[in-house]
Amino acid sequence: MNQQAPRRPSKPYRRPKKDPVRLLAFEALRAVDERAAYANLVLPPLLKKARENSAFEARDAALATELVYGTLRRQGTYDAIISACIDRPLREVDPPVLDVLALGAHQLLGTRIPTHAAVSASVELARVVLGDGRAKFVNAVLRKISRDDLDTWLQRVAPPYEEDAEDHLAVVHSHPRWVVSALWDALGGGRAGIEDLLEADNERPEVTLVARPGRSTAGELLDVLGEDSGLPGRWSPYAVRLSEGGEPGALDAVREGRAGVQDEGSQLVAIALANAPLEGADARWLDGCAGPGGKAALLAALAAGRGAALLAAEKQPHRARLVARALAGNPGPYQVIAADGTRPPWVPGAFDRVLVDVPCTGLGALRRRPEARWRRRPEDLEGFAPLQRGLLREAFSAVRVGGVVGYATCSPHPAETRAVVEDVLKGRGGPAVEAEWIDARSLMPGVPALGDGPDVQLWPHLHGTDAMYLALLRRTA
Repeated sequence: MNQQAPRRPSKPYRRPKKDPVRLLAFEALRAVDERAAYANLVLPPLLKKARENSAFEARDAALATELVYGTLRRQGTYDAIISACIDRPLREVDPPVLDVLALGAHQLLGTRIPTHAAVSASVELARVVLGDGRAKFVNAVLRKISRDDLDTWLQRVAPPYEEDAEDHLAVVHSHPRWVVSALWDALGGGRAGIEDLLEADNERPEVTLVARPGRSTAGELLDVLGEDSGLPGRWSPYAVRLSEGGEPGALDAVREGRAGVQDEGSQLVAIALANAPLEGADARWLDGCAGPGGKAALLAALAAGRGAALLAAEKQPHRARLVARALAGNPGPYQVIAADGTRPPWVPGAFDRVLVDVPCTGLGALRRRPEARWRRRPEDLEGFAPLQRGLLREAFSAVRVGGVVGYATCSPHPAETRAVVEDVLKGRGGPAVEAEWIDARSLMPGVPALGDGPDVQLWPHLHGTDAMYLALLRRTA
């Protein structure tokens, strides 16, 4: 008579442990994916709520922030690695599962978290948000990923540079291929320059403050911050760089609007427009695309120092309210209105200086909005083109003869920079504009590697700024 082997006692069910840091990071990634939200807008309220409802410490907030931004920046690389570890096309994996896998991959390959902790914490997160069945799939995939380091994986999943340079760079540096191609065309040069740029896009940007003239100074901010927390700006006389972990909202000057958070490239654009040589009256300035208000606040402060007035116009009412908040307390005369710069309410020729920082693909700010690289498509360039040209034409209409127009955009893509200016000047798609170039390089003293001019292109890897573009022109008739 055969006797059955005794059955092993089943393990008692264990409830998954909720890790507030990784759960918050997952929620942020889901919002970015499901609602097309931006991490820099989603994350702060999630962190605030976590601090209020639990013993969420500063180091927890720092880890959650790194997990969200690191995962988004390296999404292309991690997708390629995950794809090599599964037996189905990546598009057939549910997006929430991919988010957990990407979070786990980043912990394994992009942080110093120990391997066992990265895997176990990710599997626990999967049990909480996906269920036990899919948690087993997550466990199997992450264990495969954990067998090699990032360099080894890149050698395996990225094509050799000699065979396909753009695809190699796209996988290694986690950018869509078309973005690699566009940035390379704009930058020019060989392999070293484009790799430096792509690497800079994947680094955490410094937090830079602007001391608004007449209301505070860079020296004052540095005195408050101390040597351990603040450094002078590289190029702007109003800039102060915060050390890692610095909190702008803790400064009285920021809370009171006497200073603000603003990339140094944006500061340079506003300063260059304000300092461009001008003959005759210099009493009325216009920021025709003022939202969310950083450049407008600096321009208003600079204008006030000369007795000039700024009109800040923004099409979207909610963004116009942000502009009004940024300008509140400015000592000089200013006005904020909700108005469409392509159908302006102001009288033609009414202004001496005009800035239009036009809507664009945002390819120059991928350090700050890493998810933008995955959302943008080449066809988006065609969508922005009529608006960019229309805003620049109306800027020339708004400025008097002899006045200065600044065309700025946070994109280095040639189709959004010089091509727009040349089309407007030559009358492509509308009447030609009579204007002369102003060499913007001379208005950024001390800043190196500004190109052949007369326009200026800033770069993250060369200047530590967003990739801002600026063309300055004087209306001649």
